[in-house]
Amino acid sequence: MRKQIAAANWKMNLTYQQAERLLDEILQEKIALGPDQQVLFAVPFPYLVLAKSEVDEVHGYAIAAQNAYSKVNGAYTGEVSVEMLQSIGIKYCILGHSERREYFNESNEQLARKVELCLEYGIQPLFCCGEALAIREAGTENAYVQRQIEESLFQLSDEQVRQVIIAYEPIWAIGTGKTASAQQAQEMHAHIRSVLAGKWGKETADAVPILYGGSVKAGNAAELFASPDVDGGLVGGAALVAQDFVQIIKALKS
Repeated sequence: MRKQIAAANWKMNLTYQQAERLLDEILQEKIALGPDQQVLFAVPFPYLVLAKSEVDEVHGYAIAAQNAYSKVNGAYTGEVSVEMLQSIGIKYCILGHSERREYFNESNEQLARKVELCLEYGIQPLFCCGEALAIREAGTENAYVQRQIEESLFQLSDEQVRQVIIAYEPIWAIGTGKTASAQQAQEMHAHIRSVLAGKWGKETADAVPILYGGSVKAGNAAELFASPDVDGGLVGGAALVAQDFVQIIKALKS
């Protein structure tokens, strides 16, 4: 089975003390993860070392960065490089989140470079793709998401793309309270997998986890995750509530 992943994206939330308390509340549940299940916490940069120290000895749990810059080092004040992340033992990094694309104008070309750098430094990219409401209403969402994947991932080898985690984010369902139906999520995930299969073959496409990221909640996680091509979720607001995220972890396929 592909990895089934519950990824918490804390975004720009929580004080240091609140972050420590949230991690403690989730970890004290002592959820026994199966061999194909994983939990990721994508925390703000100042909390990476704290969070990593909390989960280092816990099976199936790991820490992710929320972004990395497209250069290894240099005069880029305020940015964080993959080399820095590697040096503190971070193994995962979110790239191309819709908020980064919208607010910071990240392009598919920039993201291609970020993906390459992460892989070069032994960091698994969690690559985000997805469409806005206008694109969905125009019926062009499949072509739009396919272009994001082609322009950011198609330069990778078969071996490299197997190290990528993809998260489909229907932007119209992020923070709006709206959620794609399980059928809508499955349809897009199946399309994404077909795009991967067209480039690298079915065996490789079947090995890549594809997460759903659009208002995943404790109450809808099990239905969404039950879809055959939905391999877990990239969770925003609900990941900031310990008991909600615990229920989402427990909803992963086993």
